[in-house]
Amino acid sequence: MNREDNKQLPLFGDKRDKTESKKHNIKDESSPFSKYVVYVDESGDHNLKNIDENYPLFVLAFCVFHKIHYSEKVVAALEKFKFNHFGHDQVILHEHEIRKEKAPFNIFKGPQQRDLFYNELTSIIEYSNFILISCVIDKRRLKSTGEKTQNPYHVALSYCLEQFYEFLKEKNQHNLVSHVVVECRGNKEDRELELEFRRICDGQNKFNFKLPFDVIFSDKKAMSSGLQFADLVARPIGLHVLRKYQKNRAFEVLKEKFYCKGGRENLGNEYEGKGLIIYPPLKSEKLR
Repeated sequence: MNREDNKQLPLFGDKRDKTESKKHNIKDESSPFSKYVVYVDESGDHNLKNIDENYPLFVLAFCVFHKIHYSEKVVAALEKFKFNHFGHDQVILHEHEIRKEKAPFNIFKGPQQRDLFYNELTSIIEYSNFILISCVIDKRRLKSTGEKTQNPYHVALSYCLEQFYEFLKEKNQHNLVSHVVVECRGNKEDRELELEFRRICDGQNKFNFKLPFDVIFSDKKAMSSGLQFADLVARPIGLHVLRKYQKNRAFEVLKEKFYCKGGRENLGNEYEGKGLIIYPPLKSEKLR
Protein backbone atom coordinates (compact mmCIF):
# COMPACT_ATOMS: atom_id res chain seq x y z
CA MET A 1 0.00 0.00 0.00
CA ASN A 2 1.25 3.45 -0.91
CA ARG A 3 1.83 5.49 2.24
CA GLU A 4 -0.15 8.31 0.58
CA ASP A 5 -3.26 6.13 1.03
CA ASN A 6 -3.02 6.56 4.81
CA LYS A 7 -3.29 10.32 4.63
CA GLN A 8 -6.47 11.93 5.92
CA LEU A 9 -7.98 15.34 5.56
CA PRO A 10 -6.79 17.63 8.36
CA LEU A 11 -9.26 18.21 11.20
CA PHE A 12 -9.40 20.86 13.89
CA GLY A 13 -6.88 20.19 16.63
CA ASP A 14 -5.42 17.23 14.74
CA LYS A 15 -2.04 16.24 16.20
CA ARG A 16 -0.76 15.60 12.68
CA ASP A 17 -1.26 19.30 11.89
CA LYS A 18 0.91 20.35 14.82
CA THR A 19 3.60 17.81 13.92
CA GLU A 20 3.71 19.04 10.32
CA SER A 21 3.85 22.68 11.52
CA LYS A 22 6.92 21.95 13.67
CA LYS A 23 8.52 19.90 10.89
CA HIS A 24 8.26 22.78 8.41
CA ASN A 25 9.02 25.46 11.02
CA ILE A 26 5.56 27.04 10.74
CA LYS A 27 4.64 29.31 13.64
CA ASP A 28 1.63 28.25 15.67
CA GLU A 29 0.06 31.70 15.93
CA SER A 30 -3.18 32.21 17.79
CA SER A 31 -6.22 32.63 15.60
CA PRO A 32 -7.98 36.02 15.66
CA PHE A 33 -11.30 34.19 15.41
CA SER A 34 -13.42 32.72 18.18
CA LYS A 35 -14.28 29.03 18.41
CA TYR A 36 -17.93 29.80 17.67
CA VAL A 37 -19.98 30.72 14.61
CA VAL A 38 -23.62 31.85 14.46
CA TYR A 39 -26.25 31.07 11.83
CA VAL A 40 -29.37 33.22 11.78
CA ASP A 41 -32.87 32.90 10.38
CA GLU A 42 -36.30 34.30 11.11
CA SER A 43 -39.94 33.29 11.19
CA GLY A 44 -42.71 35.73 10.33
CA ASP A 45 -42.26 39.16 8.80
CA HIS A 46 -41.33 42.51 10.35
CA ASN A 47 -44.32 44.39 8.91
CA LEU A 48 -46.21 46.34 11.59
CA LYS A 49 -48.89 47.74 9.28
CA ASN A 50 -50.64 44.51 8.32
CA ILE A 51 -50.28 42.03 11.15
CA ASP A 52 -51.36 38.43 10.59
CA GLU A 53 -53.51 37.62 13.63
CA ASN A 54 -52.86 33.91 13.14
CA TYR A 55 -49.12 34.51 13.55
CA PRO A 56 -48.55 38.04 14.88
CA LEU A 57 -44.93 37.37 15.75
CA PHE A 58 -41.47 37.98 14.42
CA VAL A 59 -38.90 35.41 15.57
CA LEU A 60 -35.15 35.75 15.17
CA ALA A 61 -33.12 32.61 15.94
CA PHE A 62 -29.36 32.42 16.53
CA CYS A 63 -27.88 28.91 16.28
CA VAL A 64 -24.45 29.06 17.92
CA PHE A 65 -22.10 26.23 16.99
CA HIS A 66 -18.64 25.29 18.18
CA LYS A 67 -16.73 25.11 14.90
CA ILE A 68 -15.16 21.72 15.57
CA HIS A 69 -18.46 20.00 16.36
CA TYR A 70 -20.21 21.81 13.52
CA SER A 71 -17.72 20.94 10.80
CA GLU A 72 -16.97 17.38 11.88
CA LYS A 73 -20.35 16.18 13.19
CA VAL A 74 -23.32 18.39 12.25
CA VAL A 75 -22.53 18.87 8.57
CA ALA A 76 -21.78 15.15 8.12
CA ALA A 77 -25.02 14.09 9.83
CA LEU A 78 -27.16 16.41 7.69
CA GLU A 79 -25.42 15.32 4.46
CA LYS A 80 -25.94 11.64 5.30
CA PHE A 81 -29.62 12.35 6.03
CA LYS A 82 -30.05 13.90 2.57
CA PHE A 83 -28.30 11.03 0.80
CA ASN A 84 -30.52 8.53 2.62
CA HIS A 85 -33.78 10.24 1.71
CA PHE A 86 -33.08 11.90 -1.63
CA GLY A 87 -30.10 10.04 -3.07
CA HIS A 88 -28.10 13.28 -3.32
CA ASP A 89 -27.20 16.27 -1.16
CA GLN A 90 -28.46 19.11 -3.38
CA VAL A 91 -31.52 19.71 -1.22
CA ILE A 92 -31.96 22.73 1.02
CA LEU A 93 -34.07 21.95 4.09
CA HIS A 94 -36.70 24.66 4.49
CA GLU A 95 -39.27 24.29 7.27
CA HIS A 96 -42.11 25.79 5.21
CA GLU A 97 -41.60 23.49 2.20
CA ILE A 98 -41.19 20.43 4.43
CA ARG A 99 -44.35 21.25 6.41
CA LYS A 100 -46.38 21.84 3.22
CA GLU A 101 -44.76 18.81 1.52
CA LYS A 102 -43.76 20.88 -1.48
CA ALA A 103 -41.20 19.51 -3.94
CA PRO A 104 -38.73 18.02 -3.26
CA PHE A 105 -40.43 17.10 0.02
CA ASN A 106 -43.34 15.34 -1.71
CA ILE A 107 -41.50 12.02 -1.65
CA PHE A 108 -43.53 10.35 1.10
CA LYS A 109 -45.43 7.25 0.00
CA GLY A 110 -47.34 7.10 3.24
CA PRO A 111 -47.45 8.25 6.88
CA GLN A 112 -44.83 5.69 7.91
CA GLN A 113 -42.21 7.09 5.53
CA ARG A 114 -43.13 10.67 6.52
CA ASP A 115 -42.79 9.86 10.21
CA LEU A 116 -39.40 8.26 9.60
CA PHE A 117 -38.22 11.41 7.81
CA TYR A 118 -39.41 13.70 10.62
CA ASN A 119 -38.06 11.45 13.37
CA GLU A 120 -34.60 11.27 11.81
CA LEU A 121 -34.46 15.03 11.22
CA THR A 122 -35.61 15.70 14.78
CA SER A 123 -32.95 13.30 16.10
CA ILE A 124 -30.20 15.14 14.22
CA ILE A 125 -31.30 18.42 15.83
CA GLU A 126 -31.64 16.77 19.24
CA TYR A 127 -28.21 15.17 19.26
CA SER A 128 -26.36 18.09 17.66
CA ASN A 129 -24.66 20.38 20.13
CA PHE A 130 -25.57 24.02 19.61
CA ILE A 131 -26.71 26.93 21.72
CA LEU A 132 -29.96 28.64 20.86
CA ILE A 133 -30.51 32.36 21.39
CA SER A 134 -33.81 33.74 20.18
CA CYS A 135 -35.89 36.89 20.43
CA VAL A 136 -39.62 36.77 19.78
CA ILE A 137 -41.32 40.06 18.98
CA ASP A 138 -45.06 40.31 19.62
CA LYS A 139 -45.88 42.80 16.88
CA ARG A 140 -49.28 43.65 18.36
CA ARG A 141 -47.77 44.77 21.65
CA LEU A 142 -44.88 46.50 19.90
CA LYS A 143 -47.30 48.47 17.73
CA SER A 144 -49.40 49.42 20.76
CA THR A 145 -46.36 51.04 22.41
CA GLY A 146 -46.51 53.77 19.75
CA GLU A 147 -42.80 53.39 18.97
CA LYS A 148 -43.26 53.78 15.21
CA THR A 149 -39.53 53.72 14.47
CA GLN A 150 -39.15 50.24 15.97
CA ASN A 151 -38.25 47.63 13.37
CA PRO A 152 -38.93 44.13 14.81
CA TYR A 153 -35.89 42.67 13.07
CA HIS A 154 -33.59 45.38 14.42
CA VAL A 155 -34.97 45.07 17.96
CA ALA A 156 -34.54 41.28 17.91
CA LEU A 157 -31.06 41.56 16.41
CA SER A 158 -29.91 43.85 19.20
CA TYR A 159 -31.08 41.50 21.95
CA CYS A 160 -29.64 38.41 20.26
CA LEU A 161 -26.22 40.00 19.66
CA GLU A 162 -26.05 41.18 23.27
CA GLN A 163 -26.89 37.72 24.60
CA PHE A 164 -24.40 36.14 22.22
CA TYR A 165 -21.71 38.41 23.64
CA GLU A 166 -22.68 37.31 27.17
CA PHE A 167 -22.30 33.69 26.07
CA LEU A 168 -18.88 34.34 24.51
CA LYS A 169 -17.77 36.09 27.69
CA GLU A 170 -18.58 32.96 29.68
CA LYS A 171 -16.45 30.95 27.24
CA ASN A 172 -13.61 33.50 27.32
CA GLN A 173 -14.02 34.05 23.57
CA HIS A 174 -15.38 37.61 23.75
CA ASN A 175 -12.15 39.31 22.66
CA LEU A 176 -11.97 37.39 19.39
CA VAL A 177 -13.87 37.96 16.15
CA SER A 178 -17.06 35.92 15.71
CA HIS A 179 -18.96 35.68 12.45
CA VAL A 180 -22.73 35.98 12.22
CA VAL A 181 -24.11 34.37 9.05
CA VAL A 182 -27.47 35.58 7.74
CA GLU A 183 -29.36 34.69 4.58
CA CYS A 184 -29.64 37.30 1.83
CA ARG A 185 -33.14 38.78 1.58
CA GLY A 186 -32.68 41.48 -1.08
CA ASN A 187 -30.32 44.38 -1.75
CA LYS A 188 -32.37 46.99 0.15
CA GLU A 189 -33.08 44.73 3.13
CA ASP A 190 -29.47 43.55 3.30
CA ARG A 191 -28.12 47.11 3.27
CA GLU A 192 -30.50 48.15 6.05
CA LEU A 193 -29.61 45.08 8.11
CA GLU A 194 -25.87 45.60 7.69
CA LEU A 195 -26.22 49.25 8.70
CA GLU A 196 -28.14 48.23 11.85
CA PHE A 197 -25.66 45.44 12.60
CA ARG A 198 -22.73 47.88 12.38
CA ARG A 199 -24.57 50.42 14.52
CA ILE A 200 -25.15 47.88 17.30
CA CYS A 201 -21.59 46.54 17.12
CA ASP A 202 -20.10 50.04 17.09
CA GLY A 203 -21.41 50.68 20.59
CA GLN A 204 -25.15 51.27 20.48
CA ASN A 205 -25.89 48.33 22.74
CA LYS A 206 -26.51 47.80 26.45
CA PHE A 207 -22.77 47.51 27.11
CA ASN A 208 -21.95 50.83 25.39
CA PHE A 209 -18.81 49.43 23.78
CA LYS A 210 -17.80 47.78 20.51
CA LEU A 211 -18.72 44.15 19.92
CA PRO A 212 -16.23 41.98 17.96
CA PHE A 213 -18.74 40.62 15.43
CA ASP A 214 -18.74 40.52 11.67
CA VAL A 215 -21.78 39.81 9.50
CA ILE A 216 -21.69 37.47 6.50
CA PHE A 217 -24.52 37.50 3.94
CA SER A 218 -25.12 34.08 2.41
CA ASP A 219 -26.96 33.40 -0.84
CA LYS A 220 -30.33 31.65 -0.44
CA LYS A 221 -29.06 28.79 -2.61
CA ALA A 222 -26.02 28.17 -0.43
CA MET A 223 -25.83 24.66 1.04
CA SER A 224 -25.23 25.90 4.56
CA SER A 225 -26.08 23.32 7.22
CA GLY A 226 -26.11 26.05 9.88
CA LEU A 227 -28.62 28.20 8.02
CA GLN A 228 -30.82 25.16 7.48
CA PHE A 229 -30.74 24.47 11.23
CA ALA A 230 -31.74 28.07 11.94
CA ASP A 231 -34.60 27.85 9.44
CA LEU A 232 -35.90 24.66 11.04
CA VAL A 233 -35.93 25.99 14.62
CA ALA A 234 -37.40 29.49 14.22
CA ARG A 235 -41.08 28.67 13.68
CA PRO A 236 -41.40 26.09 16.50
CA ILE A 237 -40.13 28.78 18.89
CA GLY A 238 -42.79 31.21 17.65
CA LEU A 239 -45.55 28.61 17.95
CA HIS A 240 -44.52 27.89 21.53
CA VAL A 241 -44.77 31.56 22.48
CA LEU A 242 -48.07 31.95 20.61
CA ARG A 243 -49.66 28.80 22.03
CA LYS A 244 -47.59 28.01 25.09
CA TYR A 245 -49.69 25.13 26.39
CA GLN A 246 -50.26 23.41 23.06
CA LYS A 247 -48.23 20.26 22.41
CA ASN A 248 -45.10 21.17 20.47
CA ARG A 249 -42.73 18.25 20.01
CA ALA A 250 -40.15 20.31 18.15
CA PHE A 251 -39.95 22.86 20.95
CA GLU A 252 -39.51 20.13 23.56
CA VAL A 253 -36.31 19.18 21.75
CA LEU A 254 -35.20 22.80 21.38
CA LYS A 255 -35.90 23.65 25.02
CA GLU A 256 -32.62 22.08 26.13
CA LYS A 257 -30.65 24.05 23.53
CA PHE A 258 -31.40 27.50 24.88
CA TYR A 259 -28.71 29.58 26.51
CA CYS A 260 -29.70 29.49 30.18
CA LYS A 261 -28.64 30.30 33.70
CA GLY A 262 -26.57 27.66 35.44
CA GLY A 263 -24.76 26.31 32.39
CA ARG A 264 -24.81 22.77 31.03
CA GLU A 265 -26.19 21.25 34.25
CA ASN A 266 -29.33 23.40 34.03
CA LEU A 267 -30.27 22.92 30.37
CA GLY A 268 -33.99 23.26 29.72
CA ASN A 269 -34.49 25.52 32.74
CA GLU A 270 -34.24 29.27 33.39
CA TYR A 271 -33.77 30.14 29.72
CA GLU A 272 -36.57 32.71 29.47
CA GLY A 273 -35.08 36.19 29.55
CA LYS A 274 -31.64 34.78 28.71
CA GLY A 275 -31.74 32.45 25.72
CA LEU A 276 -35.37 33.15 24.90
CA ILE A 277 -36.37 36.79 25.02
CA ILE A 278 -39.93 37.96 24.44
CA TYR A 279 -40.42 41.61 23.54
CA PRO A 280 -42.14 43.78 24.54
CA PRO A 281 -42.01 42.12 27.97
CA LEU A 282 -45.19 41.55 29.90
CA LYS A 283 -45.92 44.11 32.63
CA SER A 284 -44.75 41.64 35.27
CA GLU A 285 -41.40 41.25 33.51
CA LYS A 286 -38.48 43.53 32.80
CA LEU A 287 -35.68 42.89 30.35
CA ARG A 288 -33.11 45.55 31.01
